[in-house]
Amino acid sequence: MNIYPDFGALGDNTTLHTVIGALLTFVLVTAVLTMLISGITWAIATANGNHTTATKARTGLLVALGTAALAGAGITWLNWLINLGDQL
Repeated sequence: MNIYPDFGALGDNTTLHTVIGALLTFVLVTAVLTMLISGITWAIATANGNHTTATKARTGLLVALGTAALAGAGITWLNWLINLGDQL
């Protein structure tokens, strides 16, 4: 007895592409806004000598940068998996 996955059960992949594209847009817009806010806060805190706030703002900037990088890598990986699934 051979058991194979039902590739027709998920339907069309365009819906998946649309949902993932919308989520990626949301994540990237949020990451860019967080970078802007953290960068401005870092600059103001450093200029005023508030090193604690500057450190927290720098951490926020680096976390937002990492989030944007992971989102880009995640979408690349997901596209590769979808293309691999189409070849099966």
